[in-house]
Amino acid sequence: MPDDLTITENAAAPSVLFVCVKNGGKSQMAAGLMGKAVGEAVEVHSAGTKPGTAVNGLSAESLAEVGIDITGETPKPIDPELLARVDLVVTLGREAVVDAPAGVTLINWDTDEPSERGIDGIERMRLVRDDIAARVTALAAELTAR
Repeated sequence: MPDDLTITENAAAPSVLFVCVKNGGKSQMAAGLMGKAVGEAVEVHSAGTKPGTAVNGLSAESLAEVGIDITGETPKPIDPELLARVDLVVTLGREAVVDAPAGVTLINWDTDEPSERGIDGIERMRLVRDDIAARVTALAAELTAR
């Protein structure tokens, strides 16, 4: 994460949009983890560049292990109006590409991909969750310190 992250101060709470390709796994996980970390102190959204049809079951299972329920979420596309008004867009992984409008900060988290090391299933998802959780914790501290 860049050290020069600046968030506009025009809203009561900073806002973040987490984006991955399908909005079924990583971006849903990041949104769930941020919501648990900060409650309503940050306005949290998630979306996908090419949304899938359902939340990834293993993503939901890995979050349930830490007390977060995303089973009621559904993948959604990026809303252009939302994109224009959030303070920060965080893309998760190399495949999600977003053209953020002027005034919106865009960062990428090149998240851990355990499958590249032969780790799959729930063990893979726990590692992905823990990587995203560490990044969310740091971002939450930064967003709520203003």
